[in-house]
Amino acid sequence: MTFSIVARCRRTSMFGVAVSSSSPAVAARCAYAQAGVGAVASQNVTDPTLGPRALELMARGASAAETVAILKRSAFSEYRQILAVDAAGGSAIHSGPNALGIWAEARGEDVACGGNLLANDRIPQAMVDAFLASGGDLGDRLILTMRAALKAGGEAGPVRSAGMKLVRDVSWPVADLRCDWTEACPIEQLATLWEIYKPQLDAYVTRALNPSGAPSYGVPGDE
Repeated sequence: MTFSIVARCRRTSMFGVAVSSSSPAVAARCAYAQAGVGAVASQNVTDPTLGPRALELMARGASAAETVAILKRSAFSEYRQILAVDAAGGSAIHSGPNALGIWAEARGEDVACGGNLLANDRIPQAMVDAFLASGGDLGDRLILTMRAALKAGGEAGPVRSAGMKLVRDVSWPVADLRCDWTEACPIEQLATLWEIYKPQLDAYVTRALNPSGAPSYGVPGDE
C-alpha cells in the first residue's frame, strides 16, 4: 500500500523522507527524521513505534545497518518494512516475508527506497536511480523521486495520500508537508505545496530562532 524514500543530502547533511500510499494520512504513521541523526520510514502493516526507536538507536551511534538489524528482532517483524539512512550516508532496509503484494527494495549511498503492493518490483530501483541522478535541493529531489515511482508504475492501485518531511540544523522539521487524502494525485498536490512552501522555509526558521530579525510575515497589516 506504500512506497517511500529516505535520503540524505551529502552537500548540506539535510535528511528527508517522502512517502505515498493508497491509505489515508500515510506520512503521519510512516515518516521519521531527526537532524544530525538520520531518516526512517516504517511501513507495511505499520508499527509507528519503529521510527522513533530507529532514530534513538542512530542517535546513540548505531549505523543504519545496525539499527535495522536490531529492529528485525522486534515482534511481528515479518510484516514490516523499515528503511533507514544514517549521518554517514549509510543505508539499510528490512522487508519482512509477509509484506503485502509485490514488494521490493533498493538502496545506495545516502538513499533507500522500498514499497509494497507495487505494480512491479522495479519501482524502488527506479526511485534510487532517479534520486542519485538528480541534484539541487533535497526537497526537489524527493519530489522528483516520487514522480519517478509513479512513472515506473507506482502502486497496484491509485495512491491517495503523500507526505514529505525535511530536517536540518534545528530540533524540529523545517518542512512537514502532507496531502492526507485526495481523489486526484497526492504526489502532484504535494509538489504544488512544496513549491509554495520552499521559498518561505528559511523565513519560518528565522522567525523561530530570532523574531526580531525575521522578514515580513506576509499577512495583512504587517509592515
